[in-house]
Amino acid sequence: MAIKERMSGNEAVAYAMKQINPDVMPAFPITPSTELPQFVASYIANGEMDTEFIPVESEHSAMSAAIGAQAAGARTMTATSSAGLALMWEMLYVAASNRLPIALALVNRALSGPLNINCEHSDSMGARDSGWIQIYSENNQEAYDNFVQAYRIAEHKDVMLPIMICQDGFIISHGVENIELLEDEKVKKFVGDYTPEHYLLKEDEAMAVGPYAVSAYGMEAKRAQAQGMIEAKKVILDVAAEYEKISGRTYGFYEGYRLADADYAIVAIGSVCGTIKDAVDQLRAEGIRAGLLKVRVFRPFPGAEFAEALKHCRAAAVLDRAESFSASGGPLAAELSAALFQVKSRMELMKLIYGLNGRDFTVSDAKKLFGELSLLAAGKHRETQEYRYIGLREREVSEDE
Repeated sequence: MAIKERMSGNEAVAYAMKQINPDVMPAFPITPSTELPQFVASYIANGEMDTEFIPVESEHSAMSAAIGAQAAGARTMTATSSAGLALMWEMLYVAASNRLPIALALVNRALSGPLNINCEHSDSMGARDSGWIQIYSENNQEAYDNFVQAYRIAEHKDVMLPIMICQDGFIISHGVENIELLEDEKVKKFVGDYTPEHYLLKEDEAMAVGPYAVSAYGMEAKRAQAQGMIEAKKVILDVAAEYEKISGRTYGFYEGYRLADADYAIVAIGSVCGTIKDAVDQLRAEGIRAGLLKVRVFRPFPGAEFAEALKHCRAAAVLDRAESFSASGGPLAAELSAALFQVKSRMELMKLIYGLNGRDFTVSDAKKLFGELSLLAAGKHRETQEYRYIGLREREVSEDE
């Protein structure tokens, strides 16, 4: 029977970590993910976990230790945010290229420049091409559910790639919501034991991890790594279908909220989707066919599936909580634009940046955006096709001006 609780996102993910009980967790604290290793350390001290916790001197060291532990044959996890992920940058690529299924709980926070500790997706989006699977959460429940599913995806023999489970900093990580937890034994059975085929401490096998890749073999290694990401698409859906049987909760590449007959849609990631759902419900009550495509899986990018889900819409807006400085939109907009181009979609598309450094995005903002989409679809609002920012402070105009 499901356990009903009230937890913050950090508490929920830490509880999933306790239930999974990995072999090793190296970690270094950084706001707003500091609570995750703190909770795990407390569980260990209280005898509720037998994980080997390694307090390291930096996030680079945390990922280095995770790579060493995973390569040795131990199931390993860690957690970080923002500049912590940036300090891991070199080692993110090492973990992925060595096909090590490490699980990382990432609490999304703006990268410095300007210095800021609030929610943004610049950290994970900056690492989108590092070879890690990326799954995003709208709320505390999803953060918990996604982390329970993480190892089943990453450790699959056809995948063998590291995975990061992302949740919005402070909004999810520190916000308390009602949540349903699975029983410990049910999670333990679902996740299973880690039984790698090859690892450094295997007595009857000599191997190396991370050797120099000469030109004659390096490209083949990358192609094999890419195949793991391709195979991850099927595995993600298979794991979600199995998880639904024990939890009653359905997951896929995305959630279509009142999308099936929508004329206008917003495409977004993370906690903002709850706000957009409220706007959709209000507009539906007024007879406006609005809908939401909530992206759950960003790597691998299910472009064909997203394009299919949006094919009937007259216009859509893509919301990015990260700036790619391409002068034409953010990372999600770029990926989705390419996917729509592949299917020769003629749908009108707006590319918008929102929520940087924790800036609010409200129900009113979403409703206004849907109004702009209706004008755009009717050919009456052409300038909105250009990418722009939502929620910027307007310059005050004096009476003389």
